[in-house]
Amino acid sequence: MTDKVMENNQVVIMGTIVSEFKYSHEIFGEGFYMVDVQVQRLSDSCDIIPIMISERLMDTAQDFKGAMVMVTGQFRSYNRHEEKKNRLILSVFAREVELVEEVEESAKSNQIYLDGFICKEPIYRKTPLGREIADLLIAVNRPYGKSDYIPCICWGRNARFASSFEVGTRCMVWGRIQSREYMKKLSEDYAEKRVAYEVSVNKLELVDEEMISYVQ
Repeated sequence: MTDKVMENNQVVIMGTIVSEFKYSHEIFGEGFYMVDVQVQRLSDSCDIIPIMISERLMDTAQDFKGAMVMVTGQFRSYNRHEEKKNRLILSVFAREVELVEEVEESAKSNQIYLDGFICKEPIYRKTPLGREIADLLIAVNRPYGKSDYIPCICWGRNARFASSFEVGTRCMVWGRIQSREYMKKLSEDYAEKRVAYEVSVNKLELVDEEMISYVQ
């Protein structure tokens, strides 16, 4: 059962470590640390993706800035209470980490696959230039009754398709994790720069629950 659940959230990231390790928390004597990995896009821009790594996977006392890594894991979320409300915090939970010599241009350096459920009504809109966009929030089950809530953004035909999804619909998503800077207004005269993370969807499919039951 656990292996099946693990398969519904798969991430592979290849990029350059651009920060020091920062202590996050400890579970049963195992320390976990956060580190940022820069992943190039096909364009000249890049994404800075936060990775949570166990001290048992890497020597977190060392400075690995500039090293290239391949990380395999899951995209996870948790709620942090701040400013009188919960804020969704996202990061890649590393299950395997490998130092690599280089990332080939042809390599798929940022991949994610999710199998989950629509947990909020999709938000469909058009840009001033007429480009179609749909925002989804997908709940992906984890063992022991937990779930990760992953924001996804769809474009064009995928956006039009996703706009009709109902809450509770099960779907599969393929895409990449992207980071996006924005300004958060905290008061009338003060705004803070923040970074949001989401899945940019390349492919989207509905899952036929009745067909799955029949096959099983």
